Amino acid sequence: MDGVNKSHNFSAILRNCDAVGVLEAHVVPPPRGLAIHFESSAGTKKWVSVRRHETVRAAASQLKEAGFTLLAAQLSPASIDYRDVDYTIPTAIVMGAELDGVSQEGLRLADEHVKIDMVGMAHSLNVSVATSLLLFEAKRQRDAAGMYEETRLSTEAFRNRLFEWAYPSIAILRQRAGRPYPKLSDDGEIVRE
Repeated sequence: MDGVNKSHNFSAILRNCDAVGVLEAHVVPPPRGLAIHFESSAGTKKWVSVRRHETVRAAASQLKEAGFTLLAAQLSPASIDYRDVDYTIPTAIVMGAELDGVSQEGLRLADEHVKIDMVGMAHSLNVSVATSLLLFEAKRQRDAAGMYEETRLSTEAFRNRLFEWAYPSIAILRQRAGRPYPKLSDDGEIVRE
């Protein structure tokens, strides 16, 4: 999220991410900051990690180093239909604020620009609605490719994520102390060491 400036949109985007299995959202907040609106997010902050970045360049660099292709959702002469993109490769979708769209830096750093064709009189969709369309197209393609049939997380990453979801308070204390998480039994109980 590149400067998304309304907390209810940010929260709704997190909810969209959770709906399709996205585990991590990256955000470059506007100068005033950005909070999560808990009614709109339906508690998804617990399930979707939020990584904050100071600049668009910092976010783009981290994502590109991790092997992601960056798609800027922006109507421009170079934009292609959002359904003509291969979402089965690691993909990060860059969404901007409703009024201004993706920042100029975000547009320059993106590998591709995508658009959602519209035939009505309005020239754009709400940012959380547009995000939903793109994410569900990615889910459709990934479903067709069998990418949801098994977890792609390593065993350790899965166990860590499960512990953080089940025991968030203990996870925070362990992180602060630099200690590993305790093991969980098959029924989700902490195994005493």
